[in-house]
Amino acid sequence: MRFIFPLITSVVIILSAASCNSKSDKEAKKQDVLAANMDTTVNPGDDIFQYANGGWIKNNPIPDEQSSWGIANLVIEENLKRLREISEDAAKSNAGKGTDEQKIGDFWSTGMDSARIEADGLKPLQSLLDKVNSISDVKSLLSTVAELKKMGSSTLFADFITQDDKNSDVMAYKLWQGGLGLPEREYYFKSDSTTINIRKEYLNYISKILTMAGDDPAAASNAAKNILSLETQLAQASRKLEDLRDPYANYNKMAIADLGKMNASVDWANYLSITGVKGIDSVIVGQPEFFKALDGALKTVPLSDWKSYVKFNLISDFTGALSDKYGQTAFEFNRLFSGAKVRRPRWKRIMSAEEGAMGELLGKLYVKEFFNETAKKRYEDMVEAIRDALKERIGKLTWMSDSTKAKAYAKLAAIKKKVGYPDKWKDFSTMEIGKESFVQNQINANLWWHNYNTNKLGKPVDRDEWDMTPQTYNAYYNPSNNEIVLPAGIFTVPGYRDEELDDATVYGYAGASTIGHEITHGFDDEGRQFDAKGNLVSWWTKEDEEEFTRRADVIIQQFDEYEPVKGYHINGKATTGENIADLGGILLGIDAYKKTEEYKANKNVAGLTPMQRYFLGYALGWLGHTREEQLKNRLLTDVHSPAKYRVIGPFVDVDEFYTTFNIKQGDKMYRADSLRVRIW
Repeated sequence: MRFIFPLITSVVIILSAASCNSKSDKEAKKQDVLAANMDTTVNPGDDIFQYANGGWIKNNPIPDEQSSWGIANLVIEENLKRLREISEDAAKSNAGKGTDEQKIGDFWSTGMDSARIEADGLKPLQSLLDKVNSISDVKSLLSTVAELKKMGSSTLFADFITQDDKNSDVMAYKLWQGGLGLPEREYYFKSDSTTINIRKEYLNYISKILTMAGDDPAAASNAAKNILSLETQLAQASRKLEDLRDPYANYNKMAIADLGKMNASVDWANYLSITGVKGIDSVIVGQPEFFKALDGALKTVPLSDWKSYVKFNLISDFTGALSDKYGQTAFEFNRLFSGAKVRRPRWKRIMSAEEGAMGELLGKLYVKEFFNETAKKRYEDMVEAIRDALKERIGKLTWMSDSTKAKAYAKLAAIKKKVGYPDKWKDFSTMEIGKESFVQNQINANLWWHNYNTNKLGKPVDRDEWDMTPQTYNAYYNPSNNEIVLPAGIFTVPGYRDEELDDATVYGYAGASTIGHEITHGFDDEGRQFDAKGNLVSWWTKEDEEEFTRRADVIIQQFDEYEPVKGYHINGKATTGENIADLGGILLGIDAYKKTEEYKANKNVAGLTPMQRYFLGYALGWLGHTREEQLKNRLLTDVHSPAKYRVIGPFVDVDEFYTTFNIKQGDKMYRADSLRVRIW
């Protein structure tokens, strides 16, 4: 995946200026997309990120409602406005029941009806809270947990339907560690002042939620302590972020009948029946030790603590749909991770919820009006140019054997590209959206998604399906399908039409940071372990595998050195795959761009050479800055390095960077040739 963002929505390069068919005087004077952002007082050899983006950062402080601010936010904000128009029009349309417009309109209008939401209070959740209160033993606890998981409140552990890593033609049921209220296991154990304060405020948050729900304040405070203690037990048994990257270690297949040997406290037959998992004889368990520890907790933790834990999570998971006192309380706690100073306006929150519930439905309407087929063709062709570049690089590798190369060629040729939007749209006809309440609409949407995914069991894998909406500002590589998925939104440069962008900018911005990045994921530390058909199987010689690992260790060591916030280093092991993909994407983009007519013409634009524009185009993709609270959170929870280090990190390993910007020994970004990462 290119990167993770709290809200990821947008569409192709058709934003601010896209609605104009001819250039106005204002457009004619439009600044160069790269020169407009630069800070030329900075030496590129000292900080290429600041050189490329510093001018924009100085002039664009982070808005109070945001945890970060940059190009992704600009795209998202513009796109939210467009999606709002679609939703408002749908709400006014009086569309027939069951139509796309009716679902969009009713979801939007119930979410925006703040007066009704305030009047309802906890009423929309009361029947579910009654179920929690009626829990009388571990069996009824697990039955209730199973029901609530389907509705969008997940506790105890995670489970989901996905392709079998070792047989990509089969959909499998997976069990995974989970059940934590804090973002990642390390929050339960780190001893720095920031994390200690977060645990303290988590106790306050739990207590406030339970008190607002009617619990006695003293009882709520005691329950909060017990919930934190319970979650700490689960966290202790959870694997660290970097340990979740090993696909073999997290693949433990066992017969359904043997689940009781791992965790006898769960009536698995009953649990699976409630969740609708049927017709399978095996399950893939990610972390067996977690479920063994959960078994112990189910036997020793008092039932009253479990009930408080499930109740708190149910309310917390729906704070965004409940009366404002719940949402504001959740915001105050979550700002410890985001740094945002004020809550986003209601319409943006509802729009984000709508995207989560029926984003592809919105996308289907969106692309009818805004998608540019000429741009689609440009990026489809770019995929092939970058695919060819990797083929050539594989051929030139001196450390890889011919037998492994042959299989690498086969895998590369088999990578399927999906650009823009799906050829076949999901059918949302059975999703029940009405005017009962905003909470009920969210529950119904969650139930639909649960049933949609569960119904995949026992059926052929749909390799045409998309896991992102076309308006999403992101992209991904799916190892089980051996495919790259490039939604229209990821190519957006706010304020510029696609045809206004030169190849240098586009090959850096989209070719390297997105297309080349995703293709390289097929050959990073994790993706390389899947073959051309998407199966987890060893296709490397032992010697080649060892050599790859040795080279990957160099990039791990490099990123371990970076300390974006005092006391918070980048986790080089956890971010290995993304760092390799960033570096690979830059190298492939260079090779492909050098074959273009524009590069061969060697003409300067805005005082910048073609290759300078290429590197600055890549840096444009990471334009922005982040609050310290959010940065700390990402360093603990994200497998992606912070944006700045996704520029300066890989650049120092690219020889062309040194020649393009005349980087010399003594410059802060100089890295000796012997220390540079050499993989692809």
